[in-house]
Amino acid sequence: VQLQASGGGLVQPGGSLRLSCTASGFTSSYNVIGWFRQAPGKEREGVSCVSMSDGSARYADSVKGRFTISRDNAKNTVYLHVDSLKPEDTAVYYCATLGSSFGVCPLHGALYDYWGQGTLVTVSS
Repeated sequence: VQLQASGGGLVQPGGSLRLSCTASGFTSSYNVIGWFRQAPGKEREGVSCVSMSDGSARYADSVKGRFTISRDNAKNTVYLHVDSLKPEDTAVYYCATLGSSFGVCPLHGALYDYWGQGTLVTVSS
C-alpha cells in the first residue's frame, strides 16, 4: 500500500485546511486510516482515525471539536478537515493504514503498518 498525504501549508491562527490521504496498491488489505502528527522536538501524536467500512472515528482530546475526519471509499481517500487552527497544531501530519481493529480504531501509531510521507502544517501569523 502506498499513501500520499497532501494539503498542508501555512495558515494563520484560526484558519482552516483540508488534508487528504490517498491510498493506492493493495487497498483491500486495510480497513483503518489514521492521521498522526509530529512537531519539532516532540513525540508523534495520534490525531484521528476512521474505519473505511463503517465510518466510526476517534479523535485525540486535543483536536476534538476542531478536526473532522471523513472518507471517500470510491477514491480510497481520507480527509482531515482542520479548523480553528492554533500555533500548537504546527507539525508534519502523516497518514497510515491499519488492517483492522476491534471496536473504534486506535490512535497508537505502533499498530499501524504503512505510512505516507507527511505534509507540513504551519500555523503562524
